[in-house]
Amino acid sequence: MSREKPRRATLPPVQENIDKLEKLINEGNFYGAQQMYKSISARYVSAQRYSEALDLLHSGACLQLKHGQVTCGAELAVLFVETLVKGKIPYDEDILDRVRKIYKVFPQIPVPSNLADDDDVQELAEALGAAKTRLEGCSSFLRAAIKWSAEFGAHRNGDPQLHAMLAEYIYSESPELDMAKVSYHFVRGNNPKKFASTLVNFMSKCYPDEDDIAIVRAVLMYLSMGNLRDANYLMDELKRQVESKELEFPQSDLIQFITFLLLTLERDALPLFNMLRMNYKSSIDREPAFNELLDNIAEKFYGVQRRNPLQGMFGDLFKMM
Repeated sequence: MSREKPRRATLPPVQENIDKLEKLINEGNFYGAQQMYKSISARYVSAQRYSEALDLLHSGACLQLKHGQVTCGAELAVLFVETLVKGKIPYDEDILDRVRKIYKVFPQIPVPSNLADDDDVQELAEALGAAKTRLEGCSSFLRAAIKWSAEFGAHRNGDPQLHAMLAEYIYSESPELDMAKVSYHFVRGNNPKKFASTLVNFMSKCYPDEDDIAIVRAVLMYLSMGNLRDANYLMDELKRQVESKELEFPQSDLIQFITFLLLTLERDALPLFNMLRMNYKSSIDREPAFNELLDNIAEKFYGVQRRNPLQGMFGDLFKMM
């Protein structure tokens, strides 16, 4: 035991290591610096000097990302969150701000879309690969941060601001956009106005018949969480933004269904709810997840118990996003 204390005391103040490794990064020795960030931070963690480990990892993640080293930066960002968990660091605004600072230095680069010759095809393939790397790195970091925040003091679903960050990054950086994932995080976020503008942007470039599905999915997801207020706000804000941009709001049986559903949920009207599901069944069946969401809504608003214990498949899948 007497030997252990001097070993811990040999760790210098963390700023010395931060400065030394920043010099390595600025010299372009990204890989060497990466190995040292990991090994030195592990020593601080072993000594239970979590604050210093966090300072080192935060600095490293931001520097690597600023230099375009996405894989290295994302690895250190995830280690930053893992250290929060190991140190049982409680959720607070200061830590959230540090997470946000890392998020803001993840690159956001538009993927080129114009193809003219073989060189452009090669360029596009490389750009898509880089976008996938950015998305996987940032998503792993933010998912870990969401899980930490839920466990150590934020909302049981995780901090809403973190969900909003992840939703925005998935939307802007996905080579193959999945609006279900985007919507999953937006409805757990705290910015329905931003969600509305994202949907309007999606509507301007999606395939025919995808716009109404995206809108209805978003509203149903809010409702499946018992959030009638934001579901109504989203519909109103969508219509306002569409009108201000002189676009056309989708007109379909599915949109008609969701309009009636929002009115129905304002009162105790389970028979009307069931009638709506029956009358609009063919429209609802356009998207497999809608019936699952409607079962959740029936349970939230009218106390209807699920008939099939295997139900919840889509919810379980979404939890892995």
